[in-house]
Amino acid sequence: MAATLSGAATAGIGAAGAGLGLTGVFGTLPAIRIDWLVPLLGVVLRVDPLGGFFMVLTGTVAVAAGLYWIGYARHERYGAVPLLALPLFVATLLAVPAAGSVTTFLLTWELMALTSLVLVLTEQQRSEVRAAALIYAVMTQLGFVTLLLGLVVLAAHAGDELSTLGGLSDGVRNTVFVLTLIGFGSKAGLLPLHAWLPRAHPEAPSPVSALLSAAMVNLGVYGIIRVDVQLLGPGPRWWALTLLIAGGASAMYGVLQASVATDLKRLLAYSTTENIGLITLALGAAMLLTGAGSPDAAAVAAVAALLHLFAHSAFKSLGFLAAGSVLAATGLRDLDRLGGLARRMPGTTALFGIAALGAAGLPLGAGFVSEWLLIQSLMHARADHDVTVTLVTPLAVAGVALTAGLGVAAMVKAFGIGFLARPRSDAAATAREAPAAMLAGMGLAALACMVLAVAPGTMGPLLHRVLDSLPVSGPVPELGVYLRIPGLDASMSPGLLAAALAAAVVVVLMGYRWRARQRPSAAVVPLWACGADDLSPRMQYTATSFAQPLQQVFDDVLRTDTAVEVTRQAASSYYVERIDYRARVADVVEDRWYAPIVQAVAGAAQLVRRAHTGSVHLYLAYGAVGVLIAMVVAR
Repeated sequence: MAATLSGAATAGIGAAGAGLGLTGVFGTLPAIRIDWLVPLLGVVLRVDPLGGFFMVLTGTVAVAAGLYWIGYARHERYGAVPLLALPLFVATLLAVPAAGSVTTFLLTWELMALTSLVLVLTEQQRSEVRAAALIYAVMTQLGFVTLLLGLVVLAAHAGDELSTLGGLSDGVRNTVFVLTLIGFGSKAGLLPLHAWLPRAHPEAPSPVSALLSAAMVNLGVYGIIRVDVQLLGPGPRWWALTLLIAGGASAMYGVLQASVATDLKRLLAYSTTENIGLITLALGAAMLLTGAGSPDAAAVAAVAALLHLFAHSAFKSLGFLAAGSVLAATGLRDLDRLGGLARRMPGTTALFGIAALGAAGLPLGAGFVSEWLLIQSLMHARADHDVTVTLVTPLAVAGVALTAGLGVAAMVKAFGIGFLARPRSDAAATAREAPAAMLAGMGLAALACMVLAVAPGTMGPLLHRVLDSLPVSGPVPELGVYLRIPGLDASMSPGLLAAALAAAVVVVLMGYRWRARQRPSAAVVPLWACGADDLSPRMQYTATSFAQPLQQVFDDVLRTDTAVEVTRQAASSYYVERIDYRARVADVVEDRWYAPIVQAVAGAAQLVRRAHTGSVHLYLAYGAVGVLIAMVVAR
C-alpha cells in the first residue's frame, strides 16, 4: 500500500508539473512570492516558456517513473525513507526551473541535491552504494560552491531576479560564465566533471536512476541555457567554442566508455554523458553560428538541442527502467552473465529494444531526427570567409559521426549480448517478466519514444515558443510530415520512412508465407555445430569479447588493464586446461585527474589534524588571529 501511494504521488506531482509547464509555455501563469519562507528575500516562483519546457520534460519522466515505482518498490520492499523521498525529489526537480530569483534557484537546487542523495543511499548497507554516494555528495557540493559564487556575482551586479539583467562589464560576464558553466556542467555530467554519473546511477534504484539521468541532468543544461545563453548571451566567440569543445569531448569520451562497459546500468550512465555532450555541442554551435552571421543554421542547431533533450529523456528513462526490470528478475547487471531474456522477458526485451534504437541514433529511433538536424546545421553553416567556422564545423561533424557510430556499437552490444542468444547464468535462464505496473511505466516512456521517432512535428509548437525566448534568430525548421529546413537544402520524413519500413516487412512476410506453401515439407535435422554435440553459451560472444576490438583501437584513451592466466594440465604442460582472461577498463579521467587531487586533500587534512590538539587556549588564539586577518583585509 505504501509503495502504491508513493508511486501515485510521484506520478501525480509529475503530471501536475507537466500541466503547469505547458501552461507556462503557451499561456501565462502569475508569479508567486512567499516572503515568510526565506528571510529578507523570500521565495519567488515564475514559469516562463523556457522553465515550462523543462517542467514538461521532468513531469513526463516522473509520471513514467512513478507508475514503474509501484511495482519496483513492492518487489524490493523499500522502507519509509525512499518512499517519502521520491515524490519530494520530483517536487524539487519541478521547482528548479520555476525559480524566479537567484535565492530561490539556489535553495531549490540544494534541496534537489539533498533529496537525490537520500535516494542514492537507499541500499546503504552495501559498500559500493556508500562509496558512490560519497563521490556524488562531494561532486555535488563542489559544483554548488562554484555555482553559488557565480550567481552571487551576478546578483551583486544585476539584482536577485533571474528575469532581469542590467548592463554588465565584460569581466563580470566572463567570470559568471566560467563559474556557472563549471557548476551546471558538474550536474549535467560534462567531461571532466562526469565522475559521479557512472558511480551513482548504477547503485541507485532503477526508477531513481531514470530520474537522475533523464530529468536531473537536464537541469544542468537548463542552467546553461538560462544563465549563459539567455541572460548573459550573446557572448564572445570563446564562449561558444568552450561549449563546443566540452560537448564534443564529453560525447566522444562517454560513448567510448559505454561501448566497452559490461555493467548495463554503467553503460547507460556513460551514454548520458554522451548525449548531454551532444546537446551542449548543439548549444555551442547555435551560439557560434549566430555570431558568425548564419542564423538559419543557428536556429536548426538550437532546435536540435531542444529536441534531443526530449528524445534523450524518453529513451534514457526507458533504458534504465528496462534495466531495472532485468535487475529485479535476475539480480544481475553484468552483460557477460545475461542473455536469453528475449524468451523469458519478451515485453521488457521489446521495450529495451526501443530504447536502444533511440540511443543508437538510427532511423525510426527517438534520437535520429535531432542528431540529423544537428549534422545538417553544421554541414550547411555559411562560413562567409570566417576561418573559425570553416575549421570548427567539419571537426564537429566528424565528432558527431564518430559518436553516432560508437553509439550503435554500444547499443548493439547491450541489446544483443544482454537479451538475445542463450542465457549465460541460471539467474538469466529462470527470469520472469516484470509486473504490470513496471511494464506500464516502461510502456509510457516507449510511447514517447515512438512519437518522437515517427511524428516529431508534434513538438513543433512547443519548440517555437521556447526559441522565441532565446537569443537565436532565424527561421525554425518545419516539423510537419516532412522536416524542411528553411534556407538549407535538406528535408526528410520520418513518418514516410516508418511507413516504407512497415510495407517492406509486410511484403517480406507475405513472400515468406507464399514460399513456405510452395516448398515441400522438409525433414527436421539438428543444427550443425562445427562438430560439437550442441551449441552452448560458451560458443557465443560476451560483452567483453564484443568490445575487445574497440579496446585495442582506442587503447591509448581507455588504458585497458588486461591479464591472461593459463592453467596447464598436470599430466603434460603442452595441454591447456583453462584460460582466464580479465579486462578492466578504468575511467582515465578519474584515475589521472581525481586520484592526485584526492591524495593532496587527504595529505592536507593530515596536516590540519595536527593543529587540533584539544587546547582551548590554542583555539582562542586561532580565532584571534582570524579576526585580525579579517580586519586587515577589510581595511
